[in-house]
Amino acid sequence: MESIGQKLRQLRKEAKLTLKQVAQQVDCTAAYLSQIENDKASPSIATLKKIAQVFKVRIVDFFLDDAQDDPVVTKPDQFVKVSMGRWQADIRQMVASVSQKRMQPFYTVIAPGGGSDGEYTHEGEEFGVVLEGTLTLRMGSDLYRIKKGESFYFSSLRPHSWGNEGARRCVVIWVVSPPSW
Repeated sequence: MESIGQKLRQLRKEAKLTLKQVAQQVDCTAAYLSQIENDKASPSIATLKKIAQVFKVRIVDFFLDDAQDDPVVTKPDQFVKVSMGRWQADIRQMVASVSQKRMQPFYTVIAPGGGSDGEYTHEGEEFGVVLEGTLTLRMGSDLYRIKKGESFYFSSLRPHSWGNEGARRCVVIWVVSPPSW
């Protein structure tokens, strides 16, 4: 599987854009994009979202192999990993492909101190249920601590961030609709 950096470079070259041109649209430096392309840096979700918007792709497209099957049943070892180390979260898309789907489900394990590394927005709605630990969800000045067995639902158009401020891992089944991540 190609790295995020390799996919970014491929998309940029296919679009015949320079690092500087992409950096201007993403609002970062060309040097930082070069570090991402060379797998020396990992972007935040917000930055990766901006990069995806430049190329008119979804964030998850940076993590997918080109050929994806679409089975009815997806086993845990078939989940698609869509996270990076800096998030301190193991995020796995629970379906092989979101093409032609209205939902994008994730199995998310967030280490203590892990999280989205900043606010972001996107089209759609989000729903989730906490299976273990406590999820901290920030939406502007509102702060929610969602415990095991509790669920959440909100418009993704609201700036939001998430994390685990607890001492043990947090496990969440998270659904985004429509697939936009």
